[in-house]
Amino acid sequence: MPAPKTTQTASPAPDNWLLEPAVAHLSPKERSARGKAARSEVTRASHGEFSVSPNRIDPIELLEGQAQTRVPELVPIRYGRMLVSPFTFFRGAALIMASDLAGTPRSGLRVQLCGDAHLSNFGGFGTPERSLIFDLNDFDETLPGPWEWDLKRLTASLEVAGRDRGFSDSERDAIVRGAAAAYREAMRDFAQMGNLEVWYSRLDAARVIANFSDGVDQASAKRTASNAAKARTKDSHHVLAKMTEMVDGQPRIISDPPLIMPARDLLGEHEWEEMAQRVRGLLAQYRETMTPDRRALLDEYQLVDIARKVVGVGSVGTRAWIALMLGRDGSDPLFLQIKEAQPSVLEDYLGASVFENCGERVIAGQRIMQAASDVLLGWNHAVGFDGLPRDFYVRQLKDWKVSAVVEVMAPPGLGVYGRLCAWTLARAHARSGDRIAIAGYLGKGDVFDRAIADFSVAYADVNERDYKALAEAVRSGRIVAQSGL
Repeated sequence: MPAPKTTQTASPAPDNWLLEPAVAHLSPKERSARGKAARSEVTRASHGEFSVSPNRIDPIELLEGQAQTRVPELVPIRYGRMLVSPFTFFRGAALIMASDLAGTPRSGLRVQLCGDAHLSNFGGFGTPERSLIFDLNDFDETLPGPWEWDLKRLTASLEVAGRDRGFSDSERDAIVRGAAAAYREAMRDFAQMGNLEVWYSRLDAARVIANFSDGVDQASAKRTASNAAKARTKDSHHVLAKMTEMVDGQPRIISDPPLIMPARDLLGEHEWEEMAQRVRGLLAQYRETMTPDRRALLDEYQLVDIARKVVGVGSVGTRAWIALMLGRDGSDPLFLQIKEAQPSVLEDYLGASVFENCGERVIAGQRIMQAASDVLLGWNHAVGFDGLPRDFYVRQLKDWKVSAVVEVMAPPGLGVYGRLCAWTLARAHARSGDRIAIAGYLGKGDVFDRAIADFSVAYADVNERDYKALAEAVRSGRIVAQSGL
């Protein structure tokens, strides 16, 4: 774990960190006309065009470049997870797709992007008011940019997932076009709303369950309701019972190498004491990025243990830690995730973030896009044991988190899920961009929907070729993959 740098406090967001939205105070009619005028520059049908550039960078070279800044012994796990299927490859290939999207048509209308809006980066989690809502849940790549980039990543993921599930061409086409239509219709609805009404919009668990009950078979509907009920048990108490054991009267994180490595095992007992002091300093600095009420809450907890944890697919190899903290007694746990934040994969194509700290970039994007965010969000900057500076962001490890099991969805279920994701993405974009102009650009017809379906098919073909290229790189010995983890 890195040593903390100098104390930093939360700084006000730069004036230009988002965009140039409706702040110009144009009338709704003028804003709609702005969107319609953009069609003459970039037609809606043009979004369906995609072909691989003859100057395209080798996708394996892009992955190898990312590996240079990651924990070397964990990189083979990332490749192994990406090789499970074309869909898991897609999940880890945000940089590759960003490079490809850079050459596609742009409407000129910008929003705060998620940057990696594939269908597995949506899910349920608990709000501060203890409601379960459905929203985006990964913002490692967030950056302002063209709204269509997020939507194309979402619809391409639906096409890739549909292929993995063996769905027919017509079934996949209906799923992708349904998601594109849901985004377009949601944006039109948001364009009619007042600013506060958009800001307060959210998709709660009851609405998600109702959508599934109306659109899918009874078994799928029951599974969705059951998952929502179980989500409320997935918190720090659940993690304490599952991931710790008692040692000398204190809970300790259980070792499960290489996926979970307690700091004591990585460093030894003596070095652990030194590291614990550094972590306490890091937490103290993270505290300064929080509001006073959240600081008061954090101050009630003390650090007990820390471990390195492998997370996700695309994130594998970045430095991620979990910290076990205890409050009033041993039955009052808090698990924090301290995750490295690197520059967004979009920055090479859309320009550098206005935030110097990548962790602050992540948190700022999360707060602008999510309907409700974790009360313990924060960030820090530290110098690692290797002497290199690194940025981190902090959040609760689990807070009623639940994810859809795409691998068991039938076509109707994936169709409903895709529409829910598309509505959620439109709501997130409507909070930061000119929703009226975007709605004007999209219009009422299905021209854009059909174009997005064409793009998604073409990009899924490219994804399959890239997946095979990774498999060949492993067979040739160019890279090493570790499977089954």
